Amino acid sequence: MKRECVSCSTGKFLGLFMIFGLACLMLTHASKTPSVTDGLSKGLGTNEEQKVVTDVGVRFKKLLRRAPRLRPRLSGNEKVSSGIFTGKPNEHDEEKWKARQRNVKEAFTHAWSGYKKFAMGYDELLPLSMQGFDGLGGLGATVVDSLDTAMIMGLEEVVSEAGSWIESNLLERISQKGDVNLFETTIRVLGGLLSAYHLSGGDQDMNLANTGPKPTIYLEIAKNLADRLLSAFTSSPTPIPYSDVLLKNSSAHPASNLLSSTSEVSTLQLEFNYLSAISGDPKYKTEGMKVFAHFKTLPKVEGLVPIYVSPHSGEFIGQEIRLGSRGDSYYEYLIKVWLQLRSIQDGNFTYLYDMYEEAMRGVRHLLVQKTIPNELVFVGELPGGSKGSFSPKMDHLVCSAFSTLEF
Repeated sequence: MKRECVSCSTGKFLGLFMIFGLACLMLTHASKTPSVTDGLSKGLGTNEEQKVVTDVGVRFKKLLRRAPRLRPRLSGNEKVSSGIFTGKPNEHDEEKWKARQRNVKEAFTHAWSGYKKFAMGYDELLPLSMQGFDGLGGLGATVVDSLDTAMIMGLEEVVSEAGSWIESNLLERISQKGDVNLFETTIRVLGGLLSAYHLSGGDQDMNLANTGPKPTIYLEIAKNLADRLLSAFTSSPTPIPYSDVLLKNSSAHPASNLLSSTSEVSTLQLEFNYLSAISGDPKYKTEGMKVFAHFKTLPKVEGLVPIYVSPHSGEFIGQEIRLGSRGDSYYEYLIKVWLQLRSIQDGNFTYLYDMYEEAMRGVRHLLVQKTIPNELVFVGELPGGSKGSFSPKMDHLVCSAFSTLEF
């Protein structure tokens, strides 16, 4: 009986204590810090009395606050099985990744074999009609653009086939072709040649490729192409290059709307800078970097820029701002070119990082939104027109932003 009484008394005490604690928590949570007007109208006590009440509430909140939940520490095997990559895979995990590598290589080889059979030398393959199509100027864009991937994968047969075609055909194509887009030709053909030169050991004065031409072949073709592409810069009255080039006579002209895309004119510098570095000729870097130096002087909206720029006036045109097409890689190349050039002595390129940092703050403030009611993050657009307008549109190119932004 005595034990039961003690137990009962303890239970009653604990119950009363819990009720008292909950009541205090509710009172302190519901109360707010009063203003001077509230204090006068409601006859509250002195500041000292208010401070005591506040301190009590804070103490109760700290007392009843739940401890933060810590992530459990996993063993090496548990990390692998839970999908956390540790950099030290076990044998089972290593076999799984090797199998995935084989699958990717098989997919690449399948795509290449179809292209070689039905469209070799064309820019691309139309898979349904099984015909070749020159949609990028007729320089065999798929051949050149695939070469560095084949080198990375160690597919020597593809490297040999693509390299041999480039050595036998590309210079002639360059000298005979008409209109090409400056941006597309730079990132696909010029970039492909420079990647092949690097991966084959050219910038180390070595020949690492077991098949295909010597690295110097890729470099010579790249210089021939770039010399013709430079006319887009030298023909323009401003640092903003024209959008199109006639390769056969090294002339250039603007697009039909007389404008250049912001992303296109600012997505040339990585390739042109690297070509200057390996060729020893600074003219490619000089022309390419004029674009960023000019953009630094133009007005922006919290670091964000419109998607069109005039090569005739050098000014941004319109008010449409987005991270999608015609705007996307401007922001991407700001940080990439800074990373490429930051180690150069006597080269003041910190402005690129500053422009990127300001732009990312602008993206978070003006473009990043959440859906209602599920609060899914998306990046919208500023279509222009009325001040403060916002559009929830988000095209597929914006997805690349999620790898660099923290929401």
